[in-house]
Amino acid sequence: MGRSRTTVLQATTHQWIGTYAGAGNGDYRGELKRALEATTRYATALSLPVSQVLIRLDGLYGNAAPVTDVLQAGFGLLARSRDYALLDQPEIKARLACPPDAERTHPESGMYRALYDCPDIALTPTGPRVRLIVATHPASSTSASIGKQRDGLVYELFVTHLPSPAFSPQDVLDLYLHRGSFETVLADEDVEQDPDRWCSCTPCGQEFWQIISQWLWNLRLELGQHLSPTAMRVTEFAPALVAEPAPAASPVPEARPAGLVLYGPAQWARKSFTGGFPGSAFTPQPDGTLLCPANHPLYPQERRPERDGSYRVLYAARIGDCRTCAMRSACQESIDTTKPRRVSAVFWPATATQAVSSAPVPAWPEAPPKTPEPIPRFPVLWQDWPRCQLRRHWINLMRSQTVSLTRGAAPTADHTVATHPPIITRAERAHWRFTWDQRLARNARPTTAPPLTLTIHGLPATFAHVYGFGLLTAEDVVTPAA
Repeated sequence: MGRSRTTVLQATTHQWIGTYAGAGNGDYRGELKRALEATTRYATALSLPVSQVLIRLDGLYGNAAPVTDVLQAGFGLLARSRDYALLDQPEIKARLACPPDAERTHPESGMYRALYDCPDIALTPTGPRVRLIVATHPASSTSASIGKQRDGLVYELFVTHLPSPAFSPQDVLDLYLHRGSFETVLADEDVEQDPDRWCSCTPCGQEFWQIISQWLWNLRLELGQHLSPTAMRVTEFAPALVAEPAPAASPVPEARPAGLVLYGPAQWARKSFTGGFPGSAFTPQPDGTLLCPANHPLYPQERRPERDGSYRVLYAARIGDCRTCAMRSACQESIDTTKPRRVSAVFWPATATQAVSSAPVPAWPEAPPKTPEPIPRFPVLWQDWPRCQLRRHWINLMRSQTVSLTRGAAPTADHTVATHPPIITRAERAHWRFTWDQRLARNARPTTAPPLTLTIHGLPATFAHVYGFGLLTAEDVVTPAA
């Protein structure tokens, strides 16, 4: 029988937060919820808001349900998605038809990836909206083990809530592939402690062995830090962007169409039966946008040709304006919607009378120039402590120093007190399996046992003071006579 386990690693200290095992492939979503609960307790103990904790998930958790669990818990998210049906969404298809936002070549493997940034994508029709990074690279002669191959390209999907442009598409990809040294920690753990070996015939015993292994790993890191205090390493993960002056644009000569088609005024849809502002409540602006009753702009998004030479223009507001709008319930008919307000207008070819009396309407209103996004002025910094140096220094010290165990004098037994034979229960007589409480009570050291003194040589005095250990000097150590 095989077993799998879910582990949670703190990437800064390289300490384990939890391990959860199950038969076969396990219950990965249930184990993820337990891991999120443990991470929440860990953050609470450190007075750290969960919104500042970034959860990185492997591809096993790359569908909408686990991602929703992480976002509902309030954590930040960085995960590889395996929901390749997202590639069929029209907005993603349109983005992939444009040039990539960035290109990335791995300095060691030489792997080339083109990166496309899709900032607001719905994982499901009613699910959360995330930032999606699509990475593509040419397919090779062998089938790709990770990603989806289509038309000679391999597509990889990464979902996150890291804001843009503070984190560029290259930063998101590098943070995921960096993995926080997760695989190297697993490799070191297998060599030093072998937590995956079979040492129990029961599932709970096997999981207990894995918990003990992780606890010992964390203890070695903590003891090693107190033995030889080491400052935190600070790595510039991504440099700050430098603002470059925009090149002077040369004037473009205006193209004169051979025959200008004139259109009449916009025809707006009537008020719907469910309520909400009608299209006529949105005022057209000289720059081609609309102004809603709350004084927020709506920009043209799409032009659809319709019958008899007419066309429809679809306008949409910004989701950030709609979320904070005080008139949202009266405008969008429901405050639970996750989409911005949209309005459409139909333009008909003007008749001879309309062409003389009304001003010409352009066939496609030009969108206003976009406001440039602020450029990140600070680098992305990665801070952590060394993993191998602290732990191995402690292990080598313990294996090279003398450790003595001294048993104290046993208390004198009172023979005047009458002793009675122990009374056993029926469960003990039948050798029934003990519960964990019964096992702990049976294995507990009795108060009448002689005291034990553990003496470890070679530790510095500062280490003993941190944990409140007694400190022996050279005069206190008794050398046995020859």
